[in-house]
Amino acid sequence: MAMKQLSGIDASFLYMETPETPMHVAGLTLYDLPPGFTGSFHEHFKRFFAGRVHLIPIFGKKLAKSVFEIDHPGWVDAEPDLDWHIEGRRLPAPGTQRQLEELVGALHEERLDRTRPLWRFTVIEGLESGQVALYSKVHHAAIDGGAGMVITQALYDLTPVPREVPPPEPKAPERVPTIPERAVLGLHDIASNLLRQQLRLFEAAPKAAGQIADLLAPALKGGLSLPQLIAPKTPFNGTIGAARSYVARSVPLSEAKAVAKATGTTINDVVMAISSGALRAYLNRRRALPDAALVAFVPISLREAGNKDLNNQVFGMNCPLATNYGDPMKRLKIINRDSRSSKTVAGGLKELSPRDYTVLGAPMLLPGLMQLYGATRLADVAPNAVNVVISNNAGPPVPLYCAGAKVTALYPVSIPVHGVGVNITVQSYMDALDFGITADAASVPDIERMGDDLVAAHAELRDAALGKPAPSAPPAKQPPALRVFAPAAPEPKAAGERLAKAATRKPRVKAAKPAVTTANPPSAKPARKTRVKPSEAATKTRARKPRPPTVE
Repeated sequence: MAMKQLSGIDASFLYMETPETPMHVAGLTLYDLPPGFTGSFHEHFKRFFAGRVHLIPIFGKKLAKSVFEIDHPGWVDAEPDLDWHIEGRRLPAPGTQRQLEELVGALHEERLDRTRPLWRFTVIEGLESGQVALYSKVHHAAIDGGAGMVITQALYDLTPVPREVPPPEPKAPERVPTIPERAVLGLHDIASNLLRQQLRLFEAAPKAAGQIADLLAPALKGGLSLPQLIAPKTPFNGTIGAARSYVARSVPLSEAKAVAKATGTTINDVVMAISSGALRAYLNRRRALPDAALVAFVPISLREAGNKDLNNQVFGMNCPLATNYGDPMKRLKIINRDSRSSKTVAGGLKELSPRDYTVLGAPMLLPGLMQLYGATRLADVAPNAVNVVISNNAGPPVPLYCAGAKVTALYPVSIPVHGVGVNITVQSYMDALDFGITADAASVPDIERMGDDLVAAHAELRDAALGKPAPSAPPAKQPPALRVFAPAAPEPKAAGERLAKAATRKPRVKAAKPAVTTANPPSAKPARKTRVKPSEAATKTRARKPRPPTVE
């Protein structure tokens, strides 16, 4: 049984996991049942997936500790028990969207069993729309967003009729190494990892030094703004608990693309501007909006085109969200400017980002440090680098099918951590941006309000940029309780706003020349200009402040 060792980045998600911070990523998928389907979709799905589980190699692996736990654990072969890995749940009547979101939050609190392969699916039936849902979670030690697309390709089809999948190839028997052999192999891995990392650092250092110099030169001249290093405190930037709150919302992708095209920005800028508007409205309602702009951590994939390895290949950047501006167009413009600067800085530093590391005794040392960090509540007092995580993943633009059922939405479910209690992750699918907001339940107890704020922020930005809805085909018919699109835009308001301002603005009235009459004969000296008061219908009467009484 050969063991494939985890990289330092993959293993770090194991070390960071505590009862309050589970480290799995997940998704909430909605399906329209196949026409005429009857019976249990849970059992139907389990039979279907049994013929495809081998297409996702990590689903047939479990963790194995290194000898004496002196280095990162590894993956070894394991046979998944589908009766455990694919469970079924039924919502109580009436089966609303809010009930579904609350169940997802509860399922997301539960950590995965490390004695089994690190994944679990839950088929959820009983929705009032007649649909079914799939909550699927996989440990972050196994996948990142790019690797998640590999799972999507294995699970889904492009037609209602599932494609034929060949059975798994038989595996050749492997000899299990003895404990002394494993110890020798472990020491060899440690030595080779240290050597490889040192060589990579030596190779990357000259290039990174040149890139840093290239960055500092325009920054010193004022041509490039350096990233905001300290983020303000908000109610969701402290020590978090184990409970999770979750909300799912959708907005039309075509409208977001139209906003990006009209403003010369990107879809990612628009996603961050929508999120910024939602966060601003939510905190403003709670009277907790800081004067300084909130800062988002935005993951950046290091995965090369065509790379399908099921591991983590991510970097990231910090980007201010301009939440200190009320105008949505101003926020979008600033986000676009700052994100370009952040991408430039991140691009110059990503060569130094560790894709792997070796720390002797890391499996014993690092989890203890993470538990100490949570127990001492240091996140409540320590300065924050970011306030929120915002991640945007491009998904399939065409309809997908699973076990004959049509996929109608792909909502992400992600990870809050100590100090960053809100995670906004977006997955595009057909003509929709599917937002999933995952939060610490104590920090954001009314998360459905934040979801509604997100839909409203999209509508506000769309109307400000376009004046009316972008021309597009109407979205496919969806139950309103399970896909919430932004409301249709009202009539263009730019002219209406100008009229409203004109009605409240004091008009400038030029003094009229006095008419020549018998009561006002002309004289040699020019007539003194007469001050003409505007009519009461055009202006508001200015009330004179009463003088204070004289004190003798």
